[in-house]
Amino acid sequence: MVRCWWLAGLLVACAAAEPPLRWEPRCRQQLRHLQDGARIAARLPPRLEGRWVSTGCEVRPGPEFLTRSYLFYTNRLFKAYQFYYWDPSCRDPSYSLVIKGKLRLRQASWITRGATEADYHLHKVGIVFHSQKAMREVAAWINQTSGEGCRGFLPPGRSWAPGALYELLSAKTERDCTAALGFAMHELSLVRVEQHYQPLLQPQQSGSRLVEELYLGDIHTDWDERLHYRPTGYQRPMQSAVHHVHPCPACGIIYRADEHHPPILPARAQLPMQLSGSWVSTHCEVRPAVLFLTRYFIFHGNNHTWEGYYYHYSDPLCQQPTFTIYASGHYTQGIPSSKVRGGTELAFKVTQARVTPMDQVTVTMLNSSEPGSCGLTNSWGAGVEQDITPSNGCLALGIKLPHTEYELFKTEQDTEGRSLLYVGERPTDGSSPDSPEKRPTSYQAPLIQCAGASEEFSNYVSLKYSGRKDANGNEALKPLPVAFLLFVALLFLRWD
Repeated sequence: MVRCWWLAGLLVACAAAEPPLRWEPRCRQQLRHLQDGARIAARLPPRLEGRWVSTGCEVRPGPEFLTRSYLFYTNRLFKAYQFYYWDPSCRDPSYSLVIKGKLRLRQASWITRGATEADYHLHKVGIVFHSQKAMREVAAWINQTSGEGCRGFLPPGRSWAPGALYELLSAKTERDCTAALGFAMHELSLVRVEQHYQPLLQPQQSGSRLVEELYLGDIHTDWDERLHYRPTGYQRPMQSAVHHVHPCPACGIIYRADEHHPPILPARAQLPMQLSGSWVSTHCEVRPAVLFLTRYFIFHGNNHTWEGYYYHYSDPLCQQPTFTIYASGHYTQGIPSSKVRGGTELAFKVTQARVTPMDQVTVTMLNSSEPGSCGLTNSWGAGVEQDITPSNGCLALGIKLPHTEYELFKTEQDTEGRSLLYVGERPTDGSSPDSPEKRPTSYQAPLIQCAGASEEFSNYVSLKYSGRKDANGNEALKPLPVAFLLFVALLFLRWD
């Protein structure tokens, strides 16, 4: 037994010294990485000249599966391709649109910080069908829903002519038959270009490579509103055909495509839905109504419970925090979606939530809320977390407890073999998908898996435990109490 007294002495000495213990798992590293705004540059006004392409198959509300290739000229003219598909892998083309027009950048947006507002004018929109089925369906939509000038756009029974280009819109003739397709280019009215550097992946290489991303305005989740909606958020970004991430198998394929030769993306294996583990945002996200945030989710597959952290900010680089929401509950077993191929439908029950205001504006707002509608009346303080479960949520933040959301999920792997999780896109009007009819048909920006199921506990502890900061300003877990260390030592002595 004597030989173990050195352990007790060592533990007491370490506890007395109280050196901070660094503990920063991958999930916390990713969240910290997102706040490193110095690595991202956004030029105002943005430079658009050149070609921009999708980096993969995109999903718009509806659902619509498409890829995009936009070319902007130095004289403000542009030529855009939108390639539509029957399938979520973008391998079975339906039809292609050729869009020509002119774009004029205006001033910095007063609504969406970091964005530039723009005006556009369409000169021509043409369509090329890639099958008889596509031609028949689109012609039926136009003939049934368009005005007198578009009736008879294509006579019933007309044979499909591969490669034939049909005019949907012409500024000269003032003919516009695009409404039946739910088509609008309002995405061009909100623009942002970001630049960052990607480290070179090859072991023998050093340095980094420039990556440029083009963010265009979001598409309204309600089909009836999309023709009139002016964006306040963004779609999935396109990337420069010259300065894009590597590897990007889809980039070159889309770059070389045209309306007669739509891109056929490489086949991708369908992954089973495996939610267990931890998932975190890949960049600072923007939602309509000017919400900047990052997300962190933990799914416990053994009992189908979940936890979510929503970190909100006032700036497009996610450096100025406003408030944080922690929510938890349980979820149902997923079933394949009958509406969105490749997606999985789930229902999420939110039963508990806590809010931490991070700036004085939010504190004032919460303290001014109706008594009993958001935590304890007039008790909010910056950096102080409060449970809003007893007040059945927080009316000022639009949180109602308990409530159920009907969700759409999808998992994929990126070109580096990392697991990605796509969560359904939130309704543009700010409401909640609280009924099966409001279930999303498109996705938000993907989350990346930062920890597997076996690592859940350490990530949970590190994000819940607020430690001190070390000499470099990094958060550090506080050393364990002396009493606890002595208790551990006594256990060793007893077992010896």
